[in-house]
Amino acid sequence: QVQLVESGGGLVQAGGSLRLSCVASGTIDSISSMAWYRQAPGKQRALVARIIGDGAINYVDSVKDRFTISRDNAKNTVHLQMNSLKPEDTAIYYCNALIRPTRMRNFDNYWGQGTQVTVSS
Repeated sequence: QVQLVESGGGLVQAGGSLRLSCVASGTIDSISSMAWYRQAPGKQRALVARIIGDGAINYVDSVKDRFTISRDNAKNTVHLQMNSLKPEDTAIYYCNALIRPTRMRNFDNYWGQGTQVTVSS
C-alpha cells in the first residue's frame, strides 16, 4: 500500500517560517504530481501549491511570493518552504500525490494525514 506522511508543522509567530515535508512510501511505480492543500476551520480544503513531474509549479495567489514548493524525485519527497507566515495561513496542511502503485494501470490520488500549522499574531 501507498502512504504519504507529512512533517514540519507547528506553532510560529507571524513573519516566521516553517518547512513542511511529505514522503511517499510503499509499492510505488510512478509519481506524477505532488501538491500541498490546506484546510482552515470552517472552510473547504484548498490547493496551496502543486509541482508536476517535469517541474512545472502552480501556487495559489495568496502564497505566491512567500511559499516555495520543491520536490526530490529520488526520495519521493515534496517540501513546502513557508516564509513570512500570516495568521490567515493557519490551517491543517495536507500532502497530496498522484501515484501509480506497482502493478496498477491507473494513477490515483493519495492524501496524507495532515499537519497543523498555527501562526500567531
